[in-house]
Amino acid sequence: MLLAIDVGNTNIVFALCEGGEIVRQWRLATNPRRTADEYTVQLQQLFELDGLQRTQVTRALIASVVPQAMFELTRHVRGFFGVEPRVIGQPGADPGLRVALPDPAQVGADRLVNAAAALAIAEPPIIVIDFGTATTFDCVSAGGDYIGGVICPGINLSMEALFAAAAQLPRIAVEAPALGTPVIGTTTVHAMRSGVFYGYIGLIDGLAERITSELGGRAAVIATGGLAPLFREHCGAIGRVEPDLTIRGLMLIDERNTPT
Repeated sequence: MLLAIDVGNTNIVFALCEGGEIVRQWRLATNPRRTADEYTVQLQQLFELDGLQRTQVTRALIASVVPQAMFELTRHVRGFFGVEPRVIGQPGADPGLRVALPDPAQVGADRLVNAAAALAIAEPPIIVIDFGTATTFDCVSAGGDYIGGVICPGINLSMEALFAAAAQLPRIAVEAPALGTPVIGTTTVHAMRSGVFYGYIGLIDGLAERITSELGGRAAVIATGGLAPLFREHCGAIGRVEPDLTIRGLMLIDERNTPT
């Protein structure tokens, strides 16, 4: 059984995968100071709650955008599961697509994994929109090469910055305004919700349109991340939502790099 680990800036997702399916997954808050022993305590409890045994894990594959977390996390995987984890960007974990950039090492591991997963389910050219701590647009050319993308502040990050910098603005949740609610806000909260929600719709659709034009006028647009379903209903550019795209990409890469 594969243990796929997606280390993001906000959360770490641990997923048990077998036969091309996600058997179980858990989320922990990303904390670069967490020790291998702390990972062990938390994972042991999660496994026991679901009636799982750590000996069921025979392989581990990690995609990480937090280098500071890697030493203790890999030490935990070796000690607790008794397997040597493979890491995207290192030998033995080839994503299987060409990175047509001057410095491929600058591309985040999660972005390459998402692109590899998208190529398995859609015809290129492809745009992958990932709603994470940052909102990223990753582009795959008609020839199947990763050619770059766009990085924007994530919507929750933008909201926190607005709350922190403006003394009279409250912290609000990201949600779609009720049907029929005018865009013009009549209260502070109403105005903030309109600005954040409709402003982000404009950002997504506007960037997708410009990127599609640079890709030759057509592109499959796949969205992933926690807020993807919310914006799928309101963004004309998004063609489909794949909530577990990164984990499915890790499964695909594991399959490609594991001898039969």
